Amino acid sequence: MTQYLSPEIDLWVDTTELVPAQSSGLPTPQTWQIWFETWLSELQPTASPINQYEVSLLLTNDATIQQLNATYRHQDQATDVLAFATQDTDMPGAEVIYQSSPRPLGDVIISVETAQRQRHNDHYTLSQELAWLAAHGLLHLLGWDHPDDASLKIMLDKQYRLLETINLIGLEV
Repeated sequence: MTQYLSPEIDLWVDTTELVPAQSSGLPTPQTWQIWFETWLSELQPTASPINQYEVSLLLTNDATIQQLNATYRHQDQATDVLAFATQDTDMPGAEVIYQSSPRPLGDVIISVETAQRQRHNDHYTLSQELAWLAAHGLLHLLGWDHPDDASLKIMLDKQYRLLETINLIGLEV
C-alpha cells in the first residue's frame, strides 16, 4: 500500500486592492498557507505526481469582483467568491513538467466586502466567513461543482468538514 504524502502548496495571497481598513483583522498569509495545506491533506488530491500545487488567493473588494464576474460569468453584480481553475491538462509536455514542478490549480477571488455583509448577524467572524469561501473556491479548483441541490449539500458538508480541520467550527450550513 502506498503511503499518502502530505501535499505542499505554493500559495500566493494578494490584498493590494483593499484599503488598509479592509485589510486589518484578515488572516495572515501564513495562516492561509496552513489552512490550504491542511485542506489539501484532508482532500488528498492526486493531480500532481509529486503532490505539489500552486494556488493564488485574491482578497479584494466588490468593485473588482463585480468586474470579474461580469467579464467571465456574464453576471454584472458583486459575488462572494469566484474560482478559476487552471485548464492545462491538454498542454503538450504538461506531465513531464509536473514531474518536478508544482501543478497550478488556479485562482480563488473573494470579496471581503461581501464576506463582511454575509456574516449572518455576527454569528461568526470575518475570518470564519473568509475561510468558508476559500474552502468553497478550493473545492471548485479541484473539480467539485454544485449544479443541483443534492450536490450543493454534499459540497457544503465538505466545506464544513474542512473548517473543522482548522478548528473554525460553528458555522451553520
